[in-house]
Amino acid sequence: MMIAEPLEFEKPIVNLERQLAELRDRAADSDIDMSSEMKRIEDKLTKTKTEIYRNLSSWQRVQIARHKQRPFMLDYVEHSFDDFLELHGDRHIGDDEAMPGGFAYLEGRRVVVIGHQKGRDTKENMRRNFGSAHPEGYRKALRLMRMAEKFQLPIVTLIDTPGAYPGIEAEERNIAESIAFNLREMMTLTVPIVAVVIGEGGSGGALGIGVADRVLMMENAYYSVISPEGCAAILWKDRKYATEAAQALKLSAGDLNEMGIIDEVISEPMGGAHHDHVGSANNLKKAVIKHIKALEKVSEEDLLEGRYQKFRALGEFRERGR
Repeated sequence: MMIAEPLEFEKPIVNLERQLAELRDRAADSDIDMSSEMKRIEDKLTKTKTEIYRNLSSWQRVQIARHKQRPFMLDYVEHSFDDFLELHGDRHIGDDEAMPGGFAYLEGRRVVVIGHQKGRDTKENMRRNFGSAHPEGYRKALRLMRMAEKFQLPIVTLIDTPGAYPGIEAEERNIAESIAFNLREMMTLTVPIVAVVIGEGGSGGALGIGVADRVLMMENAYYSVISPEGCAAILWKDRKYATEAAQALKLSAGDLNEMGIIDEVISEPMGGAHHDHVGSANNLKKAVIKHIKALEKVSEEDLLEGRYQKFRALGEFRERGR
């Protein structure tokens, strides 16, 4: 589909699509043969798309990851899962609509699916808190994970958040503790866990449901300890250097896959998942099923050991001689 609000780097594509549409309209309204001219523009359009989308910078991928027409968590649930039954509340404070979760079927297999949910307009974003969960969101997520363990169901988490909510009320209810507690407890769960970064994977807000046996990423998602703007503000004292920060952070799926931080990059339709929700959801579904099937063959002891070693192996450190 044609992008309603193209990103800056996509404008050459939109211009060519507009020219092609105008030629088709003129050809339909007259007896003039414009097939050769339309073929020339079609070829140029294909070449332009290929050149742009195969050479995306890290910052351009961040922009795609934030596109408001991109499929969100509940879009993937609708297209990849069946019979989703949402469960509410953390049994302490209340329900956090930035973190939906519940039971669902994945190709006939019962699972628990949890994730961050954003909104596409102001009203929905206020309801979903722009995908930034409160402490009760993480506590609800853990409650559902423990339920999955009780019934021996695989867990699927869909990550899409700029970060956990940093407001006063979140601090009052101990957001840091709720995330840290999830990190510890997810490491001990005895059922398979597959996490997928579907859009933004920001800081501890992402990691709070991201301790998994397999961590996957959509092709144009990003996963980082800080946003490019936040990094630029700290290192360069100006958010305008977000482009350079995005490159330095190595936050794209390709970079993280190369470093062994994630386990698979899930391909998206050309231009990004917002061009084809169903196609993107099908790709996600196939990847998640593949990894769940592999993990179901692993013993409980090996599952826990593998998860532990996976996260212990991340990063590098060096000891300086005394």
